[in-house]
Amino acid sequence: WGRLTGFAVFLPLIWFWAKGWLTPALRSRLLLIFVLGALQGAVGWFMVASGFMPDTVSVSPYRLVIHLMLAVLIYGTIVWTALDSLPPPQPHPAPRGTGRPARAIAALCCAFVVLTMCAGGFVAGLHAGLVYNTFPLMDDRLVPAGYAQLHPFLLNLTENIAAVQFNHRVLATLTLGVALVTSAACLRTGPTSRARAWAAALGVAAVAQFVLGVLTLLYVVPVPLGVAHQAGAVLLLTTALGCLHEMRVAARREAAPSALTGWNRDRRSVIAR
Repeated sequence: WGRLTGFAVFLPLIWFWAKGWLTPALRSRLLLIFVLGALQGAVGWFMVASGFMPDTVSVSPYRLVIHLMLAVLIYGTIVWTALDSLPPPQPHPAPRGTGRPARAIAALCCAFVVLTMCAGGFVAGLHAGLVYNTFPLMDDRLVPAGYAQLHPFLLNLTENIAAVQFNHRVLATLTLGVALVTSAACLRTGPTSRARAWAAALGVAAVAQFVLGVLTLLYVVPVPLGVAHQAGAVLLLTTALGCLHEMRVAARREAAPSALTGWNRDRRSVIAR
């Protein structure tokens, strides 16, 4: 699938480039995506190779997380590029400056989503979802007894099953809270219907993903729920990026209303070719 994905990106890229259908900015972005995809192939081989050691049949959690985070970077770049390619929506009247807190909280939300996905990668790599299958307590404790059993302490964050699962729970809960605050802020100050649609989708995706995570844990990670939980993380990231992008577009429009006319100019030049 990795090689097929590479061809699916490279061949249309060459065709569209030769036809002159790509703006300079879009060419650069697509080349970056292709290079990151090629790097992902090398990282994937590096990850899989760690599972062929004489003393293990599982891949290294560290390499798994590197592979996952690079995939998140590639996906985020693709989503942002797609959002940049959309025509700017017509704004609704809104007081100047009201969107600044929403932009900040949207950026924080994206960071929390990515950090929680990273923690989830360690949960998957250590098979930490197969233990402590209760919620919200872990063996009748808020913080598991073996949270800090490894030394030095930092090893607990990536190699201690109890600590890794607890951290993922905490980050997921914080992400839910930040996402709901972001959703409310963007619904209140979003300058376009598209921004408010992204905000509503973010709130729904955050709640659904949290519920999926709890169910996946309680049922000891059945494959359908595990896959749904992974897909939910991607959906949550998409909606968070959508909120952030729309609020940034609104900020550029507020700072320089003529700045967005470049989109229409580039679009007309591409169509003319």
